[in-house]
Amino acid sequence: MAAENLQWSLPVPSVQELVLQQIQTVPPRYIRDDLFIYPSDDHHSPRPRVPLIDMTKLVNPDSQSSELQKLHSACKDWGLFQLINHGVSDVSLRNMKEQTQEFFQLPLEEKKRWAQKPGSLEGYGQAFVTSEQQKLDWNDMIFLKALPIQNRNFEFWPKKPQNSDIRQVAVSITKFMAKGLELSDQTEEFYQGYQQGTFDVRLNCYPPCLQPERVIGMIPHADMSGITFLLDVDDTPGLQILKDGQWVFVEPIDGAIVVNIGQIVEIMSNGVYKAPDHRAVVNKSKERLSVVTFCYPNSSVKISPAKELVESGNKPLYKTLTLAEYFECFYNRKLEVSFIDSLKI
Repeated sequence: MAAENLQWSLPVPSVQELVLQQIQTVPPRYIRDDLFIYPSDDHHSPRPRVPLIDMTKLVNPDSQSSELQKLHSACKDWGLFQLINHGVSDVSLRNMKEQTQEFFQLPLEEKKRWAQKPGSLEGYGQAFVTSEQQKLDWNDMIFLKALPIQNRNFEFWPKKPQNSDIRQVAVSITKFMAKGLELSDQTEEFYQGYQQGTFDVRLNCYPPCLQPERVIGMIPHADMSGITFLLDVDDTPGLQILKDGQWVFVEPIDGAIVVNIGQIVEIMSNGVYKAPDHRAVVNKSKERLSVVTFCYPNSSVKISPAKELVESGNKPLYKTLTLAEYFECFYNRKLEVSFIDSLKI
């Protein structure tokens, strides 16, 4: 049996359950000898610091210019940064972390109450598994549609979600990205689309593995979102970004949110800001949990290079699509084909 497209996934075993069974060897379907992996407890791997951006400095007129330059460089050179003083309350962050821990601590039979159904990625299971032969990532996840509220399907929600200020953070940070690109205030669609945008949440569990150098928590990929926010539940590193040909750890910082450029912003910035390849690796003895929020503009926003970036003699590098066409292209492509390359002119 094969999944018809990437909008739903074949059922796979729970990795947490495999670990609980105290298996002595990793099942062959998870072995990734085709990838060079150094796990999160490998202290010899490169660990340069990813950029750190302070939202209070972006907002403050006295420090805005220098912090905006830092943000522009981070988006251009890394495609990823850590954001502090972002405006999401400590209570909201704590709630997100606690709900993630509580869910993955449930017995398997309990978690199965929220299992994915054929035809949908929502719920507990795995994403983008399209064949019975496909290699599997060393993680379990639950995927949920969070905003707008009418998108929520509560049969997949273990707990009613708390309100957080994540939408406002998305609007604010994309507004500063537009400033960094020197787009005038008329180019509101670059950031205003997130005010009524679509926000999806994925809770990830990366269980420990006896052979962490032979499995991958999540395969290298770039996000199809506008921007992505990641919250580490504890201080176990695992997220790596590809920077200048090297996989670099994004070390967790308490209270910080990792902000990752998605391919929608790459297109709208006409390639000035890049959606970076990133992956997750696992640890020999520690579990890692994370909360990821994928932020998309609303359906009225055209996915195309911003007019101001192509009016000054620069050619548009990407096609113009509606959001519906963009999703259609993503979900009906072959996995081995680079999505962003397929959208280039």
